[in-house]
Amino acid sequence: MSAVLRPHRHDAALAASGLLGGLLLWRLGLPTQGGRPFGAPWAALIPLTVMASMELLRRSAPRTALAVGTLALVLDQFTRGSLATVLMFTDIMYASVLYGPPASARRIPVVSLLITVAAMIGLPAWLGRPEALLIGVVIGLVSFVPALTGVSVRNHRTAAEAARLAARQTARLAEMDRTQAVVAERARMARELHDMVANHLSAVAIHSTAALSIDDPETSRRALKVIRENSVEGLAEMRRLIGLLRKGGEEDAPAAAPTLASLDALVAQTEVNGASSGLVCTLEDTRPAGAGALPTPVELAAYRIVQESLTNALKHAAPGPVTVRLALADEVLTVEVTSVFGSRPGPTAPGSGAGLVGMRERVALLGGTISARAEPGDGKDGTTIWRVRAELPVAERTAGE
Repeated sequence: MSAVLRPHRHDAALAASGLLGGLLLWRLGLPTQGGRPFGAPWAALIPLTVMASMELLRRSAPRTALAVGTLALVLDQFTRGSLATVLMFTDIMYASVLYGPPASARRIPVVSLLITVAAMIGLPAWLGRPEALLIGVVIGLVSFVPALTGVSVRNHRTAAEAARLAARQTARLAEMDRTQAVVAERARMARELHDMVANHLSAVAIHSTAALSIDDPETSRRALKVIRENSVEGLAEMRRLIGLLRKGGEEDAPAAAPTLASLDALVAQTEVNGASSGLVCTLEDTRPAGAGALPTPVELAAYRIVQESLTNALKHAAPGPVTVRLALADEVLTVEVTSVFGSRPGPTAPGSGAGLVGMRERVALLGGTISARAEPGDGKDGTTIWRVRAELPVAERTAGE
């Protein structure tokens, strides 16, 4: 309780200055009124001291300060009075509205207004003198005006605090949006980096393993040739990615995103890289002739799905056909890649599973579906195939879909 009622240093300064000012006025013999029941000069010091002590509680216990201060002001009217007592009461009235609970802040101005109006109407009628109206005016200046000022300052502080809270909330939301944007951009960069480079690095890993494990100069020469080609192409892809990330650089604008028109080159390159593993890659495009280009996000996603599927086939597929199929019907682009599922002789490359995750993320962003699983083959040889099938809506979705 003592910690709660501990006076603020500003309140202590107001109490001390009010008490010293009242003592100075008393020492100079400057009362505010005369002819009172307690006319002894020292009697005015009692309400002065009480009012000064209430100034210590104006912030920590405003209702108590107002109640006791009101009694001290009434007592002051029975003495010769002190201007310092009246001025300290106006400050306590102001503080009771500013620092008091919300209920007090609503009621005190109303009560002081009613008292002021009653005094301005009732006192002239009771005393029979028009100048008694001035008493009501003084009561209004001492009680209602400070209370009204407290309401104004309190409302201003409340509005300022609400504005600060709104600003902090807006800042937090902006930081959350920025963080989400950074995470999304990092995920996009990770997908692009994986899809662009994984194919070339897989070919490098497989052929370098073959060159090291087969003691044949001609085989090593062919492997080194494939390694060099994929290294150069991988480096070019990395440079294009760096160009996408660079802003305002001195280099030319980055190349356009790959499209379905360049799938034949991708399939041909994969066949060259997988020839030593017994892979035969083909492209079957059954889309209607003259269908035209699809939306850029759809073409990019389809290209990356085929690229990742061919990379996985290069790493893991058993010798046999690797078929890429494209079909367009009912505003849905179907992308399918099949390869022989099983073990194979010769070198393989490890996988991390990030490619399948990236494919699912790309398809989810377009509102499509994708599946990747082993299935029985169509032939009678009893082989099992690995099928990746994605269905991508061609029509752009509207907001909220």
